[in-house]
Amino acid sequence: MQQIDARSPRFGAAITTLVLAVSLIVGPGALGTVLIAWQVVAFAFGSIVGPSAQPYGRLYAAVVKPRLRGPVPLEPAAPPRFAQTVGLVFAILGLLGALLGQGSVFSVAVGLALAAAFLNAAFDFCLGCELYLRVQRLRGAVRPA
Repeated sequence: MQQIDARSPRFGAAITTLVLAVSLIVGPGALGTVLIAWQVVAFAFGSIVGPSAQPYGRLYAAVVKPRLRGPVPLEPAAPPRFAQTVGLVFAILGLLGALLGQGSVFSVAVGLALAAAFLNAAFDFCLGCELYLRVQRLRGAVRPA
């Protein structure tokens, strides 16, 4: 089972929150579309390759992690990777909304992704990770504690 630094997803969520908030504020015009397209790319790396390959994960590893002291808290990579996939779905919906002139689809999709990213950044509550655990329990792969 692949393990990652448990602090990295929260760092990535903070940057994601900023990107999505600016995208939502400026709307589905040129800048908002470019920002949500960038976030699609970032989520795709996190979903397909893994959280450590995600651009914000790489930034964390290169700039933030070397400055931290003490033991590195580890966590399984699967729940954050699943969360990246959920974010990817919403970001794609937002991008499609922007490209197809559906501002309400853009706003709702980006707003939902923003809410999830903010929960992780501000409160260390990963909504996608919790969804992953519930899906695993439904499949019988994980027993409740």
